[in-house]
Amino acid sequence: MNSYQDQKALVLRYFQDMEAAPADEVGTVLRRYTSDDYEFLGVHPFNELKGAAAVAERVWQPLYEAWSPIQRRQDIFIAGTSEIHGDHWVMSMGHLLGSFDRDWLGIRATRKMVLLRYAEFNSVRAGKIVKTGFFCDIIGVMHQAGVNPLPPQTGAPFVYPGPRTHDGIQLTPQPEDEGRKTLDLINRMIADLTQLNVSANDRYPPEVLARTWRDDMIWYGPAAIGASYTIPRYQQQHSYPFREGLKDKVFNGHVCRFAEGNYACFFGWPNLTNTPTGGFLGLPGGVRADMRVVDVYRRQDDKLAENWVFIDLPYWLKQQGLDIIERTRSIFNP
Repeated sequence: MNSYQDQKALVLRYFQDMEAAPADEVGTVLRRYTSDDYEFLGVHPFNELKGAAAVAERVWQPLYEAWSPIQRRQDIFIAGTSEIHGDHWVMSMGHLLGSFDRDWLGIRATRKMVLLRYAEFNSVRAGKIVKTGFFCDIIGVMHQAGVNPLPPQTGAPFVYPGPRTHDGIQLTPQPEDEGRKTLDLINRMIADLTQLNVSANDRYPPEVLARTWRDDMIWYGPAAIGASYTIPRYQQQHSYPFREGLKDKVFNGHVCRFAEGNYACFFGWPNLTNTPTGGFLGLPGGVRADMRVVDVYRRQDDKLAENWVFIDLPYWLKQQGLDIIERTRSIFNP
């Protein structure tokens, strides 16, 4: 049995040292904790990077210079062995908090507290972090700065809470059988969605979701989509607009997928490929594009209760000719 305590301890030390580091020393911290062949998979405009120096220069130094001091406020912290490749991962989800004192990614500074919603996956091997998947909600920061780059969203906009049960930070070993239950449930849910893609049944009945979801489910989607509560409202406010506004949906698989206790998570690079036909995000149809997605779940008894979702919408839109980061920069911060 692997309790993942060593991997968790390493990542927690990494987080603590990064939080304490000034902007000009984050590269030193990264080199201390990462392998020589370190890989970084991040949302647009970071994308794929190689090595600690490139990640520090492109991702962390600009953020620390703009937001310092930064606090990492975790809501979920779990670890496990991915059923995709058998590698070990530690996943942290929550918010990075700072004072937005300098412009960041072309977004004008507000000189007020700001929150960056994130999910970070770190693969650990031989005492080093060898790969990171870092997803964050840049559109959510735009909203906090008074910029809305897209039409009104269908779900509710707010700062999302952590788990209702307040047990998401799992610092102690969890029963293996509970993790298996959670992962089995996730895989049944994925199979149901895959079948919907094959059948193109975009107006499916709520009973399909009820096989794996509680009736009072909560779905926390990315900014530009928003959050929904209960199966019927989730269908109305996200699932139907998503399914009806995107055709030829193909599931490409995941980089990692694992569970610990009653929590599970995965991300893909990309997870999905689809073609917008018009209506999704309030936009017209476009060209075929890839979607990078993170899902984090809480299981309650034998059903899924909460789901935190990240979609790299800036990347999906850029493939169709709309770079919302550059457009926001050129309009609000030329």
